[in-house]
Amino acid sequence: MNPYANRSFIITNPAAGQQKAEKLRRRLGAAFAARNAPFDMFATDYAGHAEPLAREAARLGYRNVCIVGGDGSLAEAANGLAGMDTPLALIPAGTANQVAQNLGIPIRLESAVDVALNGRVAPIDLGRIGDRAFALVAGAGYDAAIMNAATRELKERWGFGAYIYAGVSEALKATPRRFHIVADDLDFEIDAVTVMIANVGALYGKWLPFSMPLAPEPRSAWQDGLFEVVVLSPKGFPHFANIVWRAATKSFATNKSFLHFKTRTITIEADPPIEVQIDGDPAGMTPITAVADPGALRMMIPSG
Repeated sequence: MNPYANRSFIITNPAAGQQKAEKLRRRLGAAFAARNAPFDMFATDYAGHAEPLAREAARLGYRNVCIVGGDGSLAEAANGLAGMDTPLALIPAGTANQVAQNLGIPIRLESAVDVALNGRVAPIDLGRIGDRAFALVAGAGYDAAIMNAATRELKERWGFGAYIYAGVSEALKATPRRFHIVADDLDFEIDAVTVMIANVGALYGKWLPFSMPLAPEPRSAWQDGLFEVVVLSPKGFPHFANIVWRAATKSFATNKSFLHFKTRTITIEADPPIEVQIDGDPAGMTPITAVADPGALRMMIPSG
């Protein structure tokens, strides 16, 4: 009999979010104990550590892996569990928690633990760039500049406000680059400030009065086996604000400044090369090739 079959393997990221690590660990332990749910808890020691921890938990036969952290931590654990039967549960403890909000996973710890233990298992798509999986969004250009500008110090001080600040400041100085994009049966060049490859359908912010859809049907984007690609080519900040409003109101009709399409594979080059982000983490420079991996991850989501 497998001694781990009824146990959850909890991975915490001491650097995620704004809660003190030890306080968070105590709250987690109390929540699992109150539900008579046995667990083992481990903290990551370095960037990328959640991946081998999750993979080892799957090898040992744990009931599930619970990642406690933000979108970057989830992507690491997903990379370790992709293609395996062991489901991944998310206890949101990051700054933005975009994956949680797309999947309807509660931000409140007690409710998230309920989903981790009593939710249903659903297959979700992942994206892959090289040997790295991503659950949310990868991109080149403006969005990568935002992630670089929203430093750990700013996020600890302002939370999601760090992204708002970085977004406005980078929009004021965004300069178009020449992109060459090859996507399934498309092959074209365009002057743009950013190319976003979305695995989920929307971006959320607690300081925004609306979500920011990245697809006409955001709720199905994480299970359709395709990327939502958004290419932005604004001409100055007022034009940029208009593009944001078009996205917020789901006005996805293609025009010269706002291009949207679906694809399973995409290669992005830029002249000169431009910075890249994957699930909020800096990831080098273009060129990149991303491939959608349908149903690659088994995820615990609310049963309702």
